[in-house]
Order: sequence, then C-alpha cells, then structure tokens
Amino acid sequence: MRRSAARPEQLAYAAILDIGVGIGIATLVVTFALYLAGVPAPYVDVDRWPEYWGLSVDEYRARTGFSGGWSWLWYLNHGDILNFIGIAVLSGVTFVCYIPILRIFLQRRETVYIVICVLEMLVIAIAASGLLDAGVH
Repeated sequence: MRRSAARPEQLAYAAILDIGVGIGIATLVVTFALYLAGVPAPYVDVDRWPEYWGLSVDEYRARTGFSGGWSWLWYLNHGDILNFIGIAVLSGVTFVCYIPILRIFLQRRETVYIVICVLEMLVIAIAASGLLDAGVH
C-alpha cells in the first residue's frame, strides 16, 4: 500500500491548528493558574457555587447579573471569566485555519472547494456571533 503525501491545504491547516491549539492550551493554563491564585478576584465567589449548581442558565444569569453571550469580554477583570480567553482561542482556531486554505483554493480556481470553504466559514461566524439561539435553554 502506497501512502500519498499531504496536500498543501492539509499542511497549512495542520500548521495553523498546531499553533492555535498550543496558544489556546497555554492560555488556559496561565488563566487557570491566575484564577487559582485569586488574581484577579472571581466574578462568582467559590463559596456561593452551591447556590447556583441546580439553576437553569436564565436563573443563573438573573441571580448573578451575568448577561452571557459575548458580554464575557466586559468581565475579563474577573479570574473565573478570564478562562474564557483560552476557550475562545480554541473555538476560533478552525476559522483561522480556513483562511490560507481558501487562498490556496482561490489560486487553483477550485470552485467547489471555494464554496465549501466559504460556507464553512460562514457557519462558524454565524454560530460565534450569537445571532442564533439554537441550543440555549
């Protein structure tokens, strides 16, 4: 059995994914260490966690005043919210991976792959935008 070499778009995707995942995990480790050290103070005090465990998302938001969505960006001065940065990096790396792939497909004029790539990027962007409430209970 003969193995085929990886295509340029596969190598581009893998290279960016490797860097993005490394940055995301490093960010998670650093922000979690800051959280454990109490720098900065958490938005929800650890002693109050049992009050919130059984709540729905809407009840949690009502009790804590946390509005959800992309509003976490305004709460980055809190240790428990700071961890969201690493999650956002890991969530967004796939979108970034598609950018050089799209360029490769455009150079080759591979219309079907261009359309698929653009549609994938649109789905990711729409999902990340918060415009859809699918899955939120």
